[in-house]
Amino acid sequence: MRAAEERYPGYPETIPELMDRAGGAVAREAMLAYPAATRFACVCGGGSNGGDGRVAARVLRDDGRVADEVDEGLDDYDVVIDALFGTGFHGVPRPDALAIIERINASAAAVVSVDVPSGIDASTGEIAGAAVAADLTVTFHASKVGLVVAPGRFKAGRVVVAGIGLESVPTEIVRATPAILDAVPRRGERDTKYSSGAVVVVGGGPGMTGAACLCAMAALRADAGYVTLAVPEEVLATAEAIALEPVKVGWSEDEAVETIAAAAERATALALGPGLGRGPGRRALVRALLDRVDLPAVVDADALFGLEPVSRSAATVLTPHAGELARLLGRDSEWVGDHRLEAARTAADTYGAIVLLKGPDTLVASPGGSVTVCDQGTAALATAGTGDVLTGVTAAFLAKGLDAETAAAAAAVAHGRAARLIQQQAGMVASDLLGTLPAALES
Repeated sequence: MRAAEERYPGYPETIPELMDRAGGAVAREAMLAYPAATRFACVCGGGSNGGDGRVAARVLRDDGRVADEVDEGLDDYDVVIDALFGTGFHGVPRPDALAIIERINASAAAVVSVDVPSGIDASTGEIAGAAVAADLTVTFHASKVGLVVAPGRFKAGRVVVAGIGLESVPTEIVRATPAILDAVPRRGERDTKYSSGAVVVVGGGPGMTGAACLCAMAALRADAGYVTLAVPEEVLATAEAIALEPVKVGWSEDEAVETIAAAAERATALALGPGLGRGPGRRALVRALLDRVDLPAVVDADALFGLEPVSRSAATVLTPHAGELARLLGRDSEWVGDHRLEAARTAADTYGAIVLLKGPDTLVASPGGSVTVCDQGTAALATAGTGDVLTGVTAAFLAKGLDAETAAAAAAVAHGRAARLIQQQAGMVASDLLGTLPAALES
């Protein structure tokens, strides 16, 4: 935002002009959202965010509304305009500001935040102290990281982006859109089942065979041409009954590496972990396969347990949820939840891999700091097995030749869009995604 503002003609002398547009947008969106409201309390800080709030108050008064600049007695108002802190805020609010934030949150009024809810770090989504819980956030020019990445996203309410005449500039963190799916190669007339993407899925221990089957079927539904499902011999018959299209291979403990490596000879990607189990033998198997099989690999679920950094010439994608990433980093899951960007970046650098941190704001981090935010999903994805589907989609895209960062981000977008295409969100189960994945890719 700072770079975009500095490119605006006449900056910084034109700051009042930009402020008029921003404050006017806040007032208009507040009146649209709450047309019956007549009394607005504008809580304004001393910076430019406070200036936006004062402009909003003036516009509201010009429209015949009561708009007072106050920070106490907020229950006497219909709407509170939160203009305390803006995009420059980071750290912990001072005690006086903290008290104001608590009064805003305790009020019965609806809350409209200016640019970002006060207390959120707009660049990371972190909340070091307390933050305003907004019903509506009116942000300027473009969305902010802190409005999309948790925990900040959970304080933003409905987000409206208001243009104020700035030009777009490159950003360090990017947000994936459905356009990324255009990068996924489609089957052509000259393709064979192998050239359109061949995946080997390794997993499916006793009691968890369905996880590996979901992964394998998802890879096929994500347009892979050939999928081999490698499972322990004792569950081979179960896998045969569940999944029709994948080729099935059974492996024994003492010959697992040789059997799976042979099955991977014509493959173009590897998926490790869904339902695999966590014993010492399983950890050794994962390490041996990553060392021996020189294919792009997705490492998920049980394969992440006890994983150590491994140097590979082929790309590696790790797909942990917060708890799994916490174990990889030697932290607790609460810390990961509070510092999602930092956690994903740290893991990517530590493991030398692409890290896809799952969640409502799925993050794809690369070694060196590049991050893509993928927030296309819905709350319905919070159910067992959806991560196995995501692993299969990621493996399919790797098998088609996409670079690991693009494959992971595109898979997260396709996964989220598949969920959105399911009409009945309540009670959605992971296998429902298999039916909508093809449409998600096409649309």
